[in-house]
Amino acid sequence: MGLSLEQKKAMVQEVAEVAQSAYAAVAAEYRGLSAGEMDDLRAKAREKGVYLKVVKNTLARRAVAGTEFECMTEAFGGPLLLAFSREEPGAAARLVRDFSKGHDRLVARHVAFGGALHPAEYVERLASLPTREEALSMLMATMRAPVQKFATTLNEVPGKLVRTVAAVRDAKQEAA
Repeated sequence: MGLSLEQKKAMVQEVAEVAQSAYAAVAAEYRGLSAGEMDDLRAKAREKGVYLKVVKNTLARRAVAGTEFECMTEAFGGPLLLAFSREEPGAAARLVRDFSKGHDRLVARHVAFGGALHPAEYVERLASLPTREEALSMLMATMRAPVQKFATTLNEVPGKLVRTVAAVRDAKQEAA
């Protein structure tokens, strides 16, 4: 049974709201996935903060109109699911990449990021971006390194003095 006009409008509105605030989107072909596999994919998407929706292409075109994902409209064709990264740019790409490793029926078709449409090969690039926590830890390590080096250098001066005094003491004890 098809969707009523009100249901279609609600779906377009829902996808449009997500697209307004999303960082990246991945369109993937899901032909051949069972209902159980789709449920598993949806559960993993919820865990990772990814909005996942199977939408008819005409409704998807209307939903992304006026957003930075409008560049995807020409690429919509065939049975596609849309995965929007809402918390970090690489989340949807990681979800699709990881799930497609165990399910060869899920195939990424297009990636939209920063208002530009990219081919499926960009899924790997986007998926390799660090998570927010990883990026923060790399930043903190970078900021900490000069301070740590400075503290080590300052600590070396008295340490060298102590070693020199100890060497002079040892030399005097051997001479005596």
